[in-house]
Amino acid sequence: MRLRLTALYVALFGTSAALLLAVSYWLMDRHLHRTLPGPQADAAASDVALQFALAFAGTMVLAALAGWLLAGRALAPLLRMTETARRVSGDRLGERMALQGPADEVRRLAETVDDMLDRLEEAFEAQRRFVANASHELRTPLTVIRTEADVALADGAADAGRLREMGHAVIDGVDRTEALLDGLMTLARSQRGLLHRESLDLADCVRPAVSQVSREAGARSVELRVACAPAPVTGDRRLLERLAANLLENAVRYNRPGGTVWVRTEVEDGRSVLQVENTGPPLAETDVGRLAEPFERLGRHADGGAGLGLSIASSVARAHEGELRLQARPGGGLVARAGLDVPAAVRTLTPVARTSAASRRRRPA
Repeated sequence: MRLRLTALYVALFGTSAALLLAVSYWLMDRHLHRTLPGPQADAAASDVALQFALAFAGTMVLAALAGWLLAGRALAPLLRMTETARRVSGDRLGERMALQGPADEVRRLAETVDDMLDRLEEAFEAQRRFVANASHELRTPLTVIRTEADVALADGAADAGRLREMGHAVIDGVDRTEALLDGLMTLARSQRGLLHRESLDLADCVRPAVSQVSREAGARSVELRVACAPAPVTGDRRLLERLAANLLENAVRYNRPGGTVWVRTEVEDGRSVLQVENTGPPLAETDVGRLAEPFERLGRHADGGAGLGLSIASSVARAHEGELRLQARPGGGLVARAGLDVPAAVRTLTPVARTSAASRRRRPA
């Protein structure tokens, strides 16, 4: 690139100089032939031509040198960026271009690369945390299974009751492991994107989830209040049902005894919305965003939970080109709001419903 820039600079400069010298020689030749006799004019014109040729050759040498230096100076930031990119690796993602100077195209490129490295570092760090947390969560039930088996085998006088107790502990550990693996598989599937799409109503995906958690809600004395209006979407039914189930399970399990869970679907501002709200313990607004990270529970505990529910819900929403927003509820609890795009065909055939001012003011007590 430096050679090409130098050649381009020399070609442009040489063309300009050649035209200037040619015009100057033509004017000088006419003047000499008007003021001097023919032989003297020819001799003088020859001397001028030789001097112009020498000047042109010297100018081209200087132009090539100047072009080489200027091209090297212009490309120096790119060379520094190349060296920095070579140093970047999975263990050295902290490297940045940090290019200074005028806000030109090269600096904008460096800032774009720095932003990309920031996202890569966050992704690598999230992956490391995910692997570490998954390893820990899998190790816990396996440790219980191994301990129960070792104790039972070491006890030569173990009776049928002790063996039955050990069997129940092993089954519980296997159930926890299977639930965790199912969650990990669902999370991985949603992160790959959608392989199959169909026209659905988000309300139809919520009803099976309500039936699924109703028994657990009754056992915890949690009231479910459901208001499902039509909310058309295009996507994967199984993943959307999992999204609804995870939001409802989270709202029921992290609730207070005698609490309430409000569930509603609607079309608002051009998006199909599923909102789940509960009366759980108070949450700091600064900590709410972390709940969507894998295995993050903020010290909360619930039976059978591995901290993957909201992470899976967020990933499913992103796979459907939507988003999951979490917000601390005044007085305690969480508001989880998943917004998905309304299919284009629905938007063109029917006007998109917008939430009226009265419904915007309506909030559960």
